[in-house]
Amino acid sequence: MSQLHRRGFILGGAALGAGALVAGCTSNSSDKDTGPQVKAPAAASGSPEPPGKPVTIGFSAPAADHGWIGAISLNAKAQAKEFSDVTLKATEGTNDVNQQIQQVQSLIDSKVDVLVILPYDGKALTAVARRSMEAGIPVVNLDRVFANALSYRTWIGGDNYGMGVNAGTYIAAQMKQAGKTNPVVVEVAGLDNLELTQQRSQGFREALEAAGMKVAARQAADFTAAVGQRVAAQLLQANGKIDAMWNHDDDQGIGVMAAIKQAGRDNEFLMVGGAGSKKAMEDIKADNTPMKATVLYPPSMASSAIILARMIGQAKSLADLAELEVPASITTYSAVVTKENVDRYLPTAFS
Repeated sequence: MSQLHRRGFILGGAALGAGALVAGCTSNSSDKDTGPQVKAPAAASGSPEPPGKPVTIGFSAPAADHGWIGAISLNAKAQAKEFSDVTLKATEGTNDVNQQIQQVQSLIDSKVDVLVILPYDGKALTAVARRSMEAGIPVVNLDRVFANALSYRTWIGGDNYGMGVNAGTYIAAQMKQAGKTNPVVVEVAGLDNLELTQQRSQGFREALEAAGMKVAARQAADFTAAVGQRVAAQLLQANGKIDAMWNHDDDQGIGVMAAIKQAGRDNEFLMVGGAGSKKAMEDIKADNTPMKATVLYPPSMASSAIILARMIGQAKSLADLAELEVPASITTYSAVVTKENVDRYLPTAFS
């Protein structure tokens, strides 16, 4: 895993006080029990914070073709509405790299105060982000990191390595509790050409190895239910006995679960998901499927990115830290959601 993602401030599950960041997942669902995860402005005393210097924030993200991405955009917009001193200029989500570059350039040309960018491709958006920094417009790089740190003021994103570590640690503990010293553990990954997938698999493998276990079989999907189902079916056919499975992504997990049910093996092993979808958490709570846990990759980081952008635009700092400036790097925590704590996290799940 890159050192960039292992250093800096770690954002855990609790608020940090006045002007603090938000942790946990969010939803792009309109259901009454889920919704965007936002934080209302508050002064150090806990009383409502008075408006500060007006800040115009530009926001650019990929198309909302995945539940997590949809929650990212929803959270950013909802958080901006919490601040009377913030004006949000959001571009239409796109997976066309050239179009996103043009959109970011238009935000630069409109002279926004701060930019928040979740790039479709971090490397491809590096140059335009650098132009923003050179124009005196600070950039908050959201999750998918640019090619170099000259292109952003602050990076905030998830801990892919930590997802794998926490998934592996949970599975190892469950196997030991069941008295299984040499369990058959399989893995349904995301896209193998993505660094985030490699980081998740590395963390998972290393956590299992630390417990004296290993990944017996692994297949990569593409974060979609259709490919997840096909890949899981291949794993099930190739492995007559399975004790545990980690699926990297809850959206593709819908297909994985379908393959398990189709094979009639839904009472054979435990499954751990990834990201924190509403469906996964509902299955965990019902406790009538192989899904026993999911490790979070919280899209509420978009809410936090807006909070950070406002702080930078107003030259503020995090109230609970001694430093006078917003940190250069912030990593969210990948909590493990189980039947014991699912009620706490369910309101923050994404659809």
